[in-house]
Amino acid sequence: MIKMLSGDEAVARGAWEAGVVVASAYPGTPSTEILEDLVHYPNVYTEWAPNEKVAVDVAIGAAYAGKRGLAAMKHVGLNVAADSFMYASMTGMEAGLVIVTADDPAMHSSQNEQDNRTFAKFGRVPCLEPSDSQEAKDLTIAAFGLSERFDTPVLLRLTTRICHSTSAVELGERVEPASSEPKPFPRNPSKYVMVPGNAVKRHPVIEQRMRDVAAFAETFPYNHVEMDDTSLGIITCGVAYQYAKEVFPHASILHLGMTWPIPDQMIRKFAASVKRLIVIEELDPFLEEAIRLMGIEVEGKSIFPLMGELDPRVVREAAIQAGLLPANQHVALPEVEVGPLPARPPVLCPGCPHRGVFYVLNKLKVPVNGDIGCYTLGLIPPLSAIHSCGCMGASIAVAHGAAKAGSPEHHVAVIGDSTFFHTGIPALINTVYNQSPVITIIMDNRVTGMTGHQQNPGTGFTLQGKPTTVIELEPLVRSLGIRHVKTVPAYNVEEIESTLKEYIKQDEPAVLITLEPCVLLPEVRKRWVPLEVLSDQCNGCALCFRIGCPAILKSDELDARLQRPKALIDATLCTGCEVCAQLCPRDAITFRPVEMEEV
Repeated sequence: MIKMLSGDEAVARGAWEAGVVVASAYPGTPSTEILEDLVHYPNVYTEWAPNEKVAVDVAIGAAYAGKRGLAAMKHVGLNVAADSFMYASMTGMEAGLVIVTADDPAMHSSQNEQDNRTFAKFGRVPCLEPSDSQEAKDLTIAAFGLSERFDTPVLLRLTTRICHSTSAVELGERVEPASSEPKPFPRNPSKYVMVPGNAVKRHPVIEQRMRDVAAFAETFPYNHVEMDDTSLGIITCGVAYQYAKEVFPHASILHLGMTWPIPDQMIRKFAASVKRLIVIEELDPFLEEAIRLMGIEVEGKSIFPLMGELDPRVVREAAIQAGLLPANQHVALPEVEVGPLPARPPVLCPGCPHRGVFYVLNKLKVPVNGDIGCYTLGLIPPLSAIHSCGCMGASIAVAHGAAKAGSPEHHVAVIGDSTFFHTGIPALINTVYNQSPVITIIMDNRVTGMTGHQQNPGTGFTLQGKPTTVIELEPLVRSLGIRHVKTVPAYNVEEIESTLKEYIKQDEPAVLITLEPCVLLPEVRKRWVPLEVLSDQCNGCALCFRIGCPAILKSDELDARLQRPKALIDATLCTGCEVCAQLCPRDAITFRPVEMEEV
């Protein structure tokens, strides 16, 4: 049976066919759909983990126990999971372990565009890279086999275009584990307990393992040569293989499905058979440098971009510039009549419960250290309330560091509920333990909003939608020893402001939890009631414009005395959150009827 699948869906299918038993992940674009699809297959336990390190440890535990395990994450997630990734490489495991990393060239939704093939080399772990959805499924299955054959984790590297593009996949049947009975957990400390004495003995083992995998790479069926015109030879991998085939239909191609370790002899033989050798790969010159270290003359990033996504147009234009293709192969982009579309800068959604918080923070003029999530958009004018943002869980520790460095202002850290569970908790413990007066605002919208409404330990539901224990934030924070903790409704601007002003006067850590579900949740959408502006009471003071709500527009009508445009609310966008109404000094924005609030 053949079915159209995205790369993420194909990985899920491949894991299921391979007999995976446990899969864990933290949601992150472009990898999120792997677990969201795998959850629908039978005989697999799937879960959202609080962060990527936990996800990898869970998969390792399953593999130690003799069952195939998989962990999935976006590329920066592997930074969080690096410690576990490295020890798993040292120990090996009893059953297959596959770690999926989804790199994001061009940073469509990420803070960097690191190339995680380097992690494979760094960790002495094989790396496989699919070029389409069929290979995404096939290489997932192959990765489990490779893992068990060589007693190693295997890194499956996807990129955004593979994750989210769809192509035909031939489906197979699940191969169940040889035994469904749980194995006794291994009692093998010399292999699984990495105290220095044992780790020293394991290091030569993993070095020999990689030599063995390199020899295997010479016959790995997903490393293959397509010989044609020998005037140009291309070594490529991943989605770049598709672009190479399209732009150079007559060139000879060495396609690598395993990009670490690389097949030394296969590459030497291919290089010797062509007159000019180039590498086409997204992001780092990973293959190019490895081939050059073999003493082979090769070109790559001197022709093709080092940064951003490749596509056929980029590859073709770079090839023309380098003289690989004649100038007449330039393909002009078709003119697209887009019409007078309005500009759409990134902005918090209308009715977002984070908006009032950022309005107050901007008003108080305090330094705000942000985190990764929807609330990063508090950076955008007119809110302009975020002054630093590095990675998930960084906000609280950055604020603490600035305070300890003597920064004279009172620092604030903002972090979401899911991100707080991810890596915010240890940082908050640090503010208590090492005593800094950092004010932490946990913006609890009852869901992992940034990746599309996944469950987390605070929502009360698992990945399967089953009810579970809710980790309550306020008792958790109090249990850490923080005395000043308060939960306020996220739309109550006055109470947020008064609480923060009170906290700023104090010289110890404090936590404000702003609570309101994401306005896009289905159950919240049912409560939307648009507000309206009473034109005869509005004088165009523009105060409501300062919250940056897309639903509030400037009317064509001018105030007769001040000649300023009055406000106008777009009823198709307004959710009725009432933040604008709270700020209006003339009561020109009507509140929703009381009876409607109770619906």
